[in-house]
Amino acid sequence: MTTATTATTESPESTESPESTASTTPAIPTFTVHAIPPDLLGKVRSTGLDVSGNPIEFRVAGGGEPLRCCLREAAPAEPIILFGYEPPLPTSPYREIGPVFTHAAPCPGPTTDAYPPHWRNRAQIFRAYDADGRIHPTSRAHDGGSPEETLTTILADPEIAQIHIRNITYGCFMFVVTRPTTLATTPA
Repeated sequence: MTTATTATTESPESTESPESTASTTPAIPTFTVHAIPPDLLGKVRSTGLDVSGNPIEFRVAGGGEPLRCCLREAAPAEPIILFGYEPPLPTSPYREIGPVFTHAAPCPGPTTDAYPPHWRNRAQIFRAYDADGRIHPTSRAHDGGSPEETLTTILADPEIAQIHIRNITYGCFMFVVTRPTTLATTPA
């Protein structure tokens, strides 16, 4: 089971229509979306403790809670858990622990290779980090429109190692975006 999904764009060198090049021009991955890793979720579920050693909270979803395991909103009455999570960053003053919801039991993870459809058009914070785990000035509030374009633009800066997508109101971590197939640090 994978927690990373990759968004792609057509090769910029191609001037032909997408229909005529679909089988000959490979898509170029522009970024990878990372949910919370299943092995970390397995540890949280089996021990009943979060990264700080606090007990996890079992809940019944009211509906709409953002699930960081499969990157969708919870349906009413789904069993979920709430716990403290430390998103992946190298050791730095910018490492944070914050509350996240996931399914109470293992799930298949994200079902798409694109920006999570349930969170499209939702204002988010795109917080960019460099390789040292420091917040980079390309970070920004995003209105929810065309997230792929904005993420690709941020990742075009070679200093960017990863982007944490966060809830604009509460500041909670949602998921990580990196260049294709890279994720520098995953806390245990």
